[in-house]
Amino acid sequence: MIKEDILQSANQVFSEFTHQCKQCTDASFFEKKDSKWSVAENVQHLILSTRMTNLAYRLPLIMVRLIAGKPNRTSKTFEELQNKYLKKLEEGAKASTAFVPKPLTVSAGKEELIEKWKHISSGFCTAVQNNRTEKDLDNYLVKHPLLGKITLRELCYFTIFHTRHHLETIHKIFVQ
Repeated sequence: MIKEDILQSANQVFSEFTHQCKQCTDASFFEKKDSKWSVAENVQHLILSTRMTNLAYRLPLIMVRLIAGKPNRTSKTFEELQNKYLKKLEEGAKASTAFVPKPLTVSAGKEELIEKWKHISSGFCTAVQNNRTEKDLDNYLVKHPLLGKITLRELCYFTIFHTRHHLETIHKIFVQ
């Protein structure tokens, strides 16, 4: 996927995620079922993870290079990286502590949480668009808590399918 396609896919999934969240009543947005994360907690998780992701596209490239080094391989395809992530989940991988949402109640405010998500997700697209070239996406690595060292392009892919994964999760909560 080229940068333009990445941004289009990211905008689409971010919009779908936001729309699905808005469809929930305040009560259903914060309701926990079967000790799984509520819709609100899924939103908070994506806020935490996407905020951290955004740093990779905002930091000076020299800092990115110092943190994770230089790739010694080409970027994986979207499907290859997604399959690697899904395999990790099947093996029992869970969000690390920094990305686990705090329990949320209605007092947290559904609209406020959705607006924070919209701001963070919009910031991702802006940072990728304005701060990284097509070449940069393949020439810099970041450290991912589950996937190890991945290129900036792969981090874009992760952001898209990770958001899609949580969209499917909240869709299941909302439909039931």
